[in-house]
Amino acid sequence: MAATVAASSNRNTGRKMIAQNRKARHDYTILDTYEAGVVLTGTEVKSLRLGRASLVDGFATIDDGEVFLRNVHIPEYDQGSWTNHEPRRTRKLLLHRGEILRLVGKTKESGLTLVPLALYFSGGRVKVEIALARGKRTYDKRQDLARRDADREVQRALGRRGKGMD
Repeated sequence: MAATVAASSNRNTGRKMIAQNRKARHDYTILDTYEAGVVLTGTEVKSLRLGRASLVDGFATIDDGEVFLRNVHIPEYDQGSWTNHEPRRTRKLLLHRGEILRLVGKTKESGLTLVPLALYFSGGRVKVEIALARGKRTYDKRQDLARRDADREVQRALGRRGKGMD
């Protein structure tokens, strides 16, 4: 029994980031996040191990009580043969039944959508972080940029003051 404990502790337990969707935090207001497993083929995993993926146009849908990741681009594996995958195929996400039911209820609300934020390896398995999000309007985006610039200016002023430059 001690051998199994030692073997499992040697596994990679950290997060190895594959891809992030930075644009999502700019375009959407993030309300809640979920971690989901992804059903993949062998060549998709090999391509992801090379760090190749794009979440830019991706989104998730709920069909018949199952969650699917759509429009996420995982390029074909270079050494793959006829078993290679289609780059933008629909991939099933693995979530608990309670989480899916909660998402179904919340996406029925107006303007809420499921957006992938990050794709990463966790303990040797591919995981995706999806967010329940509401689309921002252009004036919201401008307000966020103005607030971020003001905060940055305040931090600069405090830093200069702390160094005795002001």
